[in-house]
Amino acid sequence: MYNVSISPHVRDKSSTQKIMRDVAIALVPTLGFGVYRFGLNALMLILVSVASCVVFEAGYEYLAKKPITVFDFSAVVTGMIIAVNLPPTATWWMAVLGSAFAIIVTKMFFGGLGQNFMNPALAGRCFLMISFTQRMTNFAVDGLSGATPLAAIRNGETFDLLTLAIGNHGGCIGEISSLAILVGAAYLLIKKVISPRIPFIYIISTVVIIAVIRLIQGEGFDFTYLLMQTLSGGLLVGAFFMATDYVTSPITARGQVIYALVLGLLTALFRTLGSTAEGVSYSIIIGNVLVPLIEKVTVPLPFGIEKKVLKKIKEGKNNG
Repeated sequence: MYNVSISPHVRDKSSTQKIMRDVAIALVPTLGFGVYRFGLNALMLILVSVASCVVFEAGYEYLAKKPITVFDFSAVVTGMIIAVNLPPTATWWMAVLGSAFAIIVTKMFFGGLGQNFMNPALAGRCFLMISFTQRMTNFAVDGLSGATPLAAIRNGETFDLLTLAIGNHGGCIGEISSLAILVGAAYLLIKKVISPRIPFIYIISTVVIIAVIRLIQGEGFDFTYLLMQTLSGGLLVGAFFMATDYVTSPITARGQVIYALVLGLLTALFRTLGSTAEGVSYSIIIGNVLVPLIEKVTVPLPFGIEKKVLKKIKEGKNNG
């Protein structure tokens, strides 16, 4: 006896809720360290960001008479990633505005989860960076330096690698501790929520291109400098938690490789030749916009169709 059913025939037990819950769990170490380092204001910003995202999503769906989807944890994850990218000196209303832009403008206006063309949290962060640049670049807290390690490195200073790994320096709430970020990343990789393809290629390509640019500029090869570039700023958290977003990253293997290389190129150019020391957020946003084109040129042939047949099909559609 055969059990005949419609496709898909291969199913997975994963669900949006389960995946988002795992991402939220993976973000706890880096956000927790941010609260430990920066205190109650950091905790307040995290709670306000998460609550705002949930309220805005539920409120929009209620007013639009759509099914309430906040129980899938996607709004919670968006709020947590917004908090990751906020300086500890930010105010509560900045968290609310960033959440509103992320959820309402970037996500809900385009149809909700699965329809947004760029990462909502990063869109919210970029909106805040453009609107409140001075506030978003103020990292001075309790005697800690107001300059981030990336800005200091750009000015020729050096940092102890252990300090960068632990997070004893200024920066955004969820970006300062490389070890905490890697703990969360390891959790996602072990649970197979993300593939190592995008984050590893992204990180390696960024470092390699920075090294090449420095060689072209006559600054020589400095392995310690490259490690500092890797461990500081938002590269690690961006690679593991933002560039791997299911909705805004390619689904094909070749597409993911191209996407990661594009992110690495853009980040390296922003960091070495741009006006600011960081460039991860803008790189991922630009990469998100390029995803439809990347997928178009990397989509595999349907099984059993020859290239010449597929070409004729495409020509027929174009002529029709």
